[in-house]
Amino acid sequence: MIDLRSDTVTKPSQLMRDVSAKAIVGDDVYGEDPTVNELEDYAAKLVGKEAALFVTSGTQGNQAAILTHCHSGQEAIIDEDAHVVVYEGAAISAFAGVQPKTLAHHRGQIPLEAIEEAIREDDVHYPETGMIWLENTHNRSGGSVLPISYLKEVYQLANKHNTPVHIDGARLFNAAIASRVEASEIAQYTDSIQFCLSKGLGAPVGSILAGNKTFIDKARKKRKMLGGGLRQAGILAAPGLLALKSNIQRLADDHDHAKKLAKAINTYTDLSVKHHVDTNIIIADTHESQSSAPEWVKALEKRGIAIIQYKPQALRFTTHLDVSSEDIEIVIEQLKQCSKRKS
Repeated sequence: MIDLRSDTVTKPSQLMRDVSAKAIVGDDVYGEDPTVNELEDYAAKLVGKEAALFVTSGTQGNQAAILTHCHSGQEAIIDEDAHVVVYEGAAISAFAGVQPKTLAHHRGQIPLEAIEEAIREDDVHYPETGMIWLENTHNRSGGSVLPISYLKEVYQLANKHNTPVHIDGARLFNAAIASRVEASEIAQYTDSIQFCLSKGLGAPVGSILAGNKTFIDKARKKRKMLGGGLRQAGILAAPGLLALKSNIQRLADDHDHAKKLAKAINTYTDLSVKHHVDTNIIIADTHESQSSAPEWVKALEKRGIAIIQYKPQALRFTTHLDVSSEDIEIVIEQLKQCSKRKS
């Protein structure tokens, strides 16, 4: 099966398994796991922050950030399709007691004037604005990348209103590779940032939350509250460290594969990829197709290809390190065979 459902399906390499087995460990809750400490130091330097925190998942990292930046009864400005709103089980409200102020966006970019208008005045009737939230790359926009210029403008606006900015950078390094910049150039325009080790980077588990030392010291306690004290966590941290050292530059291959596959979908099928493919996610629209989204999923599954229905009339194809150039050619051939060629 060629699995294009998500980049979360990657399997750890044999080398990752080896470094995990040999990792020097200690009790991380006491700050005594040398492998976790090395991962956190390396990750912080990679994104240009003072400190970092190893967390079990992107959701845990995001929730620790919210709990650290905000207090109950505040409001967070977020785009209406953000992962934290759609896919994190209302944790922002359940755990932190924070109300999301969701705004319309274009490919993850909320207009600056809309952000400024949403920042609350000091009024007894209103919640306080606790933070501004961005997502880069933007999942539900097909892995779109937020321009550096936009990040800078949002950060300047936030500073003007003394409001922290957090970036959910689950696929941060995809954004960096696509923008041809270091991840630190993106992270400089945020007060905190979360990125995953377990997606395109190929580690089996874990994410990183980074910010200044004061922020991370507070976030470490929030992680504990969320059940994230993992004791001898070096066994998990070692593959993540290897992923950061070895698998960032190769993300460009995933982007190339996605662009090639998107072109083939538009050329050979009655599906339509309407968005520009920036990174490794393709959203294929089924509105003009003779087959429904569930029918496409079943048809491709029979041909050894796994994808997901992403929206009622859309499919998602996601490339990653376990999908080779040869696999992409197979997928294209199978698409040809189960599709009517466009006239």
